[in-house]
This record gives sequence, structure tokens and C-alpha cells, in this order.
Amino acid sequence: MKKTIILTFLVSLMVFSFISAAMASAAAKGKIVIAQGAETTTLDPHKGGSAIFINACLTMYDLLIRRTWEGKQKLALATSYKSIDPVTWEFKLRKGVKFHNGDPLTARDVKFSYDRMRDPKTRNPFRVFFRGIKEVQVIDDYTVRVITKKPDPVLPSRASFAAFIVPERYIREHGDEYFAKHPVGSGRYRFVKWVKNDYVELEANDNYWGDRPAAIKTLIFKVIPETGSRMAALQTGEVDIATNVPPFMIPKLKKDPKIDVISGPSGRVIFIGFNLLDSEKAGPLMKKKVRQALNYAVDKQSLIKHVLMGSGEQLATPLIPVAFGYDPSIEPYPYDPDKAKSLLAEAGYPNGFETEFATGSGRYLMDKQIAEAISGMLAKVGIKAKLKVYEWGQYEKVRKAHEVEPLYLLGWGNTMYDADGTLVPLFISKSTYSNYSNPDLDKMLMEARYQMDPEKRKKQYEEILELIKDEAPWIFLYQQVDNYGVRDTVANFRQSAGSERMDCDNLILTK
Repeated sequence: MKKTIILTFLVSLMVFSFISAAMASAAAKGKIVIAQGAETTTLDPHKGGSAIFINACLTMYDLLIRRTWEGKQKLALATSYKSIDPVTWEFKLRKGVKFHNGDPLTARDVKFSYDRMRDPKTRNPFRVFFRGIKEVQVIDDYTVRVITKKPDPVLPSRASFAAFIVPERYIREHGDEYFAKHPVGSGRYRFVKWVKNDYVELEANDNYWGDRPAAIKTLIFKVIPETGSRMAALQTGEVDIATNVPPFMIPKLKKDPKIDVISGPSGRVIFIGFNLLDSEKAGPLMKKKVRQALNYAVDKQSLIKHVLMGSGEQLATPLIPVAFGYDPSIEPYPYDPDKAKSLLAEAGYPNGFETEFATGSGRYLMDKQIAEAISGMLAKVGIKAKLKVYEWGQYEKVRKAHEVEPLYLLGWGNTMYDADGTLVPLFISKSTYSNYSNPDLDKMLMEARYQMDPEKRKKQYEEILELIKDEAPWIFLYQQVDNYGVRDTVANFRQSAGSERMDCDNLILTK
């Protein structure tokens, strides 16, 4: 009798699981097309580096911990985690999770993923976030421990930022190059097709482990770099969601009853970087007074008012207000062209100089137009900055190779909500994204990274931000306000708080 009951229970459980999977598959229907201004250069989650890339990865791959659209941490592949001692974090893993190719996800995959993220050979642009990890240990199939070199107060935040878990057996069998073109994850959507310079097609994962499988059968990330074409595609219904709606188009789009414009402050800092690693190429920019002069020469409020039409908030430092370490007492460089000319004269350039200025087009809100306006402002103080506009994929290559022009426009998001998530990758020596080197700043940043006392750590960042402002390795610009055009074919679209990440988890079709 007892054996019969157990057998009946097991059969019922199997039937229930089958029905649940079938229902999830049946529930997923229709197609949503999201138009973005640039294309990712890879689908390997440990080799890309832009928010556009991250948006695609968040649908295909999972992390131990995820950020919700409100910016809160939520357990994902981990069911729990705790600090064993000051340098040891233990994660318990969810059982029954499978990759899209059917392989079970275990602690070995987590170790493999974290080791791969930290391996210099992988060339992970986010490796700088994980260099503090000493070792990853497999305790059993569903328990893993992360050992850090020093106490790390924000390791859980790092785990929720680009620390995607990938299948060890699949990658070892096929290799990195194949994996980058035929990715396999464990997320809500699985990879179907990538047509370069056109679109990435994803399909609902019928065997998704979570309690909220994808409601959309087909999800497409389409590349439309030219702003006018992207907006036209939104208006005609070719796409359902369009990013980077230009401010001047918002009133017109809002008159269309089939389109809504959703706006909000992103976590993205827009700035002009200086490539100071090649002193010969940088020339006058190697002098601090020259860099400070350029900060005085740019009228940030005018850019926000006239080019962005209000879609930006001026910043004094590289941090946005929601990030731990932000210091509201630091004042931004004011617009003062006379001061700029005076500093240039003191630095030995009373008549200005010539240089080169790079930007992408379509990646950030009005990026090309912002760069053109800044070139004009610099010209008024005698600096002739020849503008070069890149296709985004090529732009990423030259920047990561540190071969970009002496001036370059870039944006940086920070979903860690911590100063470490911006300051370390963008300013520490030898980072993929840093074109600046200052040993004193390197030391200060590492000391702050491993400071466990929040008040002491905050004080350290105050000193760091003062140093960065004085050294002026950037022209500090603004925090971008994101504008998304959303057709009435889609419901539940939400902008992630303080981030350029899109919340695709809850999208549903209305028609």
C-alpha cells in the first residue's frame, strides 16, 4: 500500500511538472521588438561591456543575485548566502536549474564562471570588479564559497553585477569563440539567431526554473543607430519599444494615442574622457591646468537646456546621487570661458591648440549633437577639436585598446549603487576603461574598496572625489535622463531605477 502511494505521488509530480512546462510554453506568445541605438559586439557575458550588451545578457543568463527594477537585490540562482568569516562568502544554490542545452547547473559551473571572469585571458572588461577574489571553492554540488584577498563589503553587489553563470561543460567542449556566437544560459529566454548589424532574436525558455517564465514567445533586440529611423520605426509599429527618444520628439510622440513616453533618471554618467596614456598623442592634455580649462570652457547647463531639453542633471563628480560615496558638497566646475583662457595661458597655450575628439552616434541620448556642441564651446577658447564619429562596435574596440582619440565622449552606468562600481573601472591604472594613471589614486581606491566601516569608507570617498575633481581626468558633464518610446502593444514596461537596464522580465502583449 505504501509503495503504491509513493508511486502514485511520483507519477502525479511528473505529470504536474509536464503540465506546468506545457502551460508555460503555451502562455508565451507573440513577439516584441526593442530598438536600440547600437549593437553589442559579443553575446559572451564575460566579454562584453555595454548596457546594450547587459540588457541582452539579463534575458539569457542568470546570476547568483539579481537586481530588481526597483534596484533591490533579489536571490536568483542562490537560495541564500552568508559571510562565514571576514573573507569568505558562502552561497547555497538552487536545485533543478538547467541550462538551455539541458545540462544541470551546479557549483562547478559557478566556480568555472567566476574563475573565467577573473582570468586575464578571457579579456573580461569587468574583470576589475572581481580581481579581489582569491579563490572559489566547490563544497558540494549546490554549495560554493568565494574567498576574497581582503574583507570585501560589497561582494554581494558584485555578484549581482555582470557575474553571469555559464555552462562549464559546453564551453570546454566547444570553446570560447563558438560560445560567443551560440550562447547558452539558464535565463528566461534562449538564444535563436544573431544577424550582425541588424538584430538578436531570443525565444522563451520553456524549461525556465523560476516561478515567472517569459510571457513573450519571441524577443528581438534590433539595431537602429540613426535616431530618426528609430523613431520612425516606433511610429509605424515596426518596433514596440525604442530607446533614447530625443527630447524634441517627446511632445509629438505623446500626441499619438498608441505611444507612451516613459522617462526617468538613469544611473548613467555622461562625460568627456581624456586619453592620457599616450603622452605624445595627448600633448597639452597632460597638464592639469589644461584639463581644468576645458572643464571651465564647457557650458553644461546650456547643453542640458538646449540640446537635451532638460533630459539631464549636471554633475560635479563621476558619481550619481544614489551611489554610496556621493558627496553633495562638491561644487561642479562653473562655465567660465575667461577662466579657461587664463588657465590655458598659464599652461603655455595662450592661443589654444589642436586636438582630436571621438564620439559614437545613437548610443547615448543626443550623443553626436552633444559632442558637436562641445566642440563649438572649446573653439571659443582657442581649442580646435576635430570630431570623429564612430560606429559603436569599432568605437568599443579602439577604446578598449586604449587607442581612442585624446578626447572622447562616453557614458557609464553603475548598478552596484556604490562608488567602487564607477571609480575603480574608470580611474584605476590598467583597467580596460581607464585612460588615466595615478598611483596615489590607485592606492586610495583599493583602501576604500576593502574598508568595512561604512562611515570611514564614506570619508575616504570624499577625499577621492576631491582629488579626482582637482586632477580633472574628465570633463564632468551630467547624469542622463532616459526616454523610452513604448507602443500600446506592450504592457508592464519599466525603467530600472538608477540604471539603463531594461526590465524585460514582466513584459506582456496587449494585442
